[in-house]
Amino acid sequence: MLHRSIQSASRLALASLISAALLSLPARAVTLNQGITPASDPSQIPAAAQLRKDTIVAGISEPQGIFNPYFFTNGWDENVTNVIFARLIGWDSQGKLVPELAESWSVSTDHQTYTIKLKPNLVYSDGTPLTAEDIAFTLTLLYDPAYDGEFDITLAHIAGGEEYKAGKAQTVSGLKVIDPRTISITTTEPGATTLATIGGPVLSKAYYGKGYQPGKLDYLRTLHGKPLGNGPYIYEKYIPGQEIRFHANPNYFAGKPPIERFIYRVTNPATNFQLFQTGETDYDSFTSKPDDIEQLQLLGFANINLYGSSDYSLIGFNHKRPALQDVKVRQALIYGLDRQKLIGVVYQGYGKVANEPIAPISWAYDPQGINDYAYNPGKAKQLLDQAGWKVGPDGIRVKNGQKLELTLLAVKKQLNDALLPIAKENYRQIGILLRPEVLDFNALLARQKTGNFDLVSYSTSTLNDPHDGVRDFQTRESKLGYSNPEVDKLVEQANATLDNDQRKPLYHHLYQVLAEDPPVILLGYRSILSASSARVTGFKPDIYNGLVGSLPQVRLAK
Repeated sequence: MLHRSIQSASRLALASLISAALLSLPARAVTLNQGITPASDPSQIPAAAQLRKDTIVAGISEPQGIFNPYFFTNGWDENVTNVIFARLIGWDSQGKLVPELAESWSVSTDHQTYTIKLKPNLVYSDGTPLTAEDIAFTLTLLYDPAYDGEFDITLAHIAGGEEYKAGKAQTVSGLKVIDPRTISITTTEPGATTLATIGGPVLSKAYYGKGYQPGKLDYLRTLHGKPLGNGPYIYEKYIPGQEIRFHANPNYFAGKPPIERFIYRVTNPATNFQLFQTGETDYDSFTSKPDDIEQLQLLGFANINLYGSSDYSLIGFNHKRPALQDVKVRQALIYGLDRQKLIGVVYQGYGKVANEPIAPISWAYDPQGINDYAYNPGKAKQLLDQAGWKVGPDGIRVKNGQKLELTLLAVKKQLNDALLPIAKENYRQIGILLRPEVLDFNALLARQKTGNFDLVSYSTSTLNDPHDGVRDFQTRESKLGYSNPEVDKLVEQANATLDNDQRKPLYHHLYQVLAEDPPVILLGYRSILSASSARVTGFKPDIYNGLVGSLPQVRLAK
């Protein structure tokens, strides 16, 4: 964690690094295309890797050990649970919903009742049956009054869910088990994301529901380190700080994976390249920048995969602050920030300035017609003048005796290391004094909750649907105080429409409205870089499934 006041020497050093990076950009052309670039010389596979005959090893950052898909708070724990648990309904590499445990589903004409049929003969890894009762138990558990996980089942609007959560009903009325393979789920309103919300991992009622009583879930915590799933691999052991071990699930619905053993090895940006280079890992993620790509290319044995992320980075406005309630001030803050410089420094050709709250890989992205807010300090100054903020004798703008000073909360990470000095300098030039504060993530969340800030820098999580990228801009959902009735209407309309061809123009209209009345400063999209050893074939990670989507098909190369 950095000190809140960045020392002048540190600022100068960081500014020098940024300048050097910018100067180097023209000489480094982008050399890697999206997709998989095959290994140029598989004969260079390290001996340590060749010795593993029945095991593949992938890098992972530090998990916490909460291996339940509905209770983890750490994204790395999610990566572990994805190996252990299959979803009812998943995504293909393009983000389209596809069956996993489900054989099929149908939706009523009013788009409010879903009938899901399971594949035949499904079992958990211990051989016990997986039935519609398990689906009903899982969804009921998520409405339990004591459930305190981060999964928000209320987005599905299942009928009777809120009554169950309030203790006013003994069951969730919208859940009807028709037969062991079929369940009917009735909702109170249509929603384009409902199917994905109800189509998550299915917990065993016999295992996780043994002794279940509404409002009493403490017993589940004792099972976080002893997960029972139905995914491609069975959990064996977690050695904190070192690795998580699995073995192939003979009862996996798609067939036992070809590789008998799978290991997640704990790595970090300081060690992951060395471990991959020496053959101690077969797969890992890296930073999407020319130096990392060049290093991987020089290895010869690396299959390199570059693909677009579905998330985006941003700076949120605290709309409860009087100055930021003025749309002209918010627009000025976008025009006055050199986002192209920022993205160039951080991603060095493997990122793009964001102007819509959805990444270019999405079907909902509008490739044209959105105000790109290109860096224009003159326009920013003009807007601030119009908003009544006049330049004072010290160069800082003043209105009604109040200086235009803004606090910016951020966590320590590569993007923010570049953002803070760039933003501070850019905003000073247009008469705004920016006061950055670098906090750890939990402290940032606590500070944001108090409302004692002006701006906050963060990135979204993976966005599987365009609704995920705009949901927080609704008046009822906004944690930053943003409110626009037209935005509320368009978000609701787009989410209530299930046909993507009909949803697309609604989102394009929504993005136009958001550009005119910005709730945040959109920063950038990024590419994701990973590599796998040529000793294995089949790794085809994508943003919707990570490496786990292709893990059951990975095998040793011939």
